[in-house]
Amino acid sequence: MALSYQDVTAADLSPLLNASELWQKMGNRFAELKEDYEKHVQRAMANGKWQGQAFTAHQNSSAATASEYAAAKTEALAVASLLKQAHTELTRLQKAVKDLVADAEAKDYKVDGSGRATYVGFSKLSAQEQNALHHDPGYPQLVAQAQQMAQEWTDGIAKAVRAVDEVDQGVQRALSSAVAFGNGFNAHAEGGLAKAAAAWSHHSDSRTRVDSKVKATGPDVGFTVTSDPKYGKEGSVKANIDLYHVTAEVSESHGPMKLSGIVDAYGGARATANYGFNQKGVAGKAEASIGHRATVEGRAGLGQVGGYARAEGFSGAEVGVNAKATKEEVTIGAKSFAGEKGTVAWGAEVGGIGIGSTAEGWSGPGAEAWWGYKKDEKTGVWKLGGKAGGSPVVGGAVGFEITVDPHKVTKAAGDVADAVGDAFDAVDDAAGSAKKAVSSWF
Repeated sequence: MALSYQDVTAADLSPLLNASELWQKMGNRFAELKEDYEKHVQRAMANGKWQGQAFTAHQNSSAATASEYAAAKTEALAVASLLKQAHTELTRLQKAVKDLVADAEAKDYKVDGSGRATYVGFSKLSAQEQNALHHDPGYPQLVAQAQQMAQEWTDGIAKAVRAVDEVDQGVQRALSSAVAFGNGFNAHAEGGLAKAAAAWSHHSDSRTRVDSKVKATGPDVGFTVTSDPKYGKEGSVKANIDLYHVTAEVSESHGPMKLSGIVDAYGGARATANYGFNQKGVAGKAEASIGHRATVEGRAGLGQVGGYARAEGFSGAEVGVNAKATKEEVTIGAKSFAGEKGTVAWGAEVGGIGIGSTAEGWSGPGAEAWWGYKKDEKTGVWKLGGKAGGSPVVGGAVGFEITVDPHKVTKAAGDVADAVGDAFDAVDDAAGSAKKAVSSWF
């Protein structure tokens, strides 16, 4: 279960350091025991006075015992190192959450026990000032801005809490990797958080995991206005009348194989308009739609190779125009359609780089064309694509998409580097064995 805001802010991390010190002492003690055992048992019995099968069996057994002492030392010192690093990293991230909350409160935003921020600046005004403010024509705009900023504080705090949770889960995997080694101690325990967590992920990939979730909302009505695009933000007007919105997701993984699917259905009406002219660039967008939309998508992956297929149906009307030029997005397009349309899309990905295509069939008049590239804020994936089509009565559209996932590309490059390194190590080990074999002949 993921850590909550309350879990993170109330956690006492000092026991991690205490436990680290105890594991350090344990590792040092195992080192002493190994040295004493080798000196007073192995060497003492190997003085040449005892010969035969019993002696050979004893030596084999004592060698195994000495190896276990050495493995116990390695494991204990690795755990001590992991706990110390965990304390350092979690303390830093916990402080980041608390600092963020302090900054929000300094700007008149109250943060509750769940990490949600609410603007309380208006309540600090006198009754006369509040009355005057309520009659100010710009009051609704101020309220909308305060609500938007409160949501941004809430999202920022939630992101900081997730960072703590991700490291906490990494620590759990790292500790599991350090102590999980058959029936004995782990002679290969990693003392670094990243390496140990990766080792556990590799081990746990052999297990089958299934996750699923369903989310349903509606009916819902909303309207927000933000008309002051300062500090790199866009001004916006949003209105929606949602009848229903249902999303179901399921995923399964077994080793390097991963399967996932999503079904999404929406009915209602939405209209949005965004504009901005600031240090980030220029943006203008307006869209409106009414009707019903349903999407089914499936994905399959095996290691660095994957593919997807998607089908979508729409019945209603939509219109939109957009143009944006920032460092993370350059897009331009327009669309207008009324009727029914069906969409199929498919694609494949190798090493974080994917290519796909889209085909649509239209029943109803309309036209659409767009082109551009942008970075998905949630996933960090860059997308380049375009689509064009038209229909007097019956027609359609075609499009393409190229995606680049920097995280997967980096991982693929790392896997290649590891493979090359392993190959060199194998050659080096083979050369060393050959050298020993040759040396034994002379």
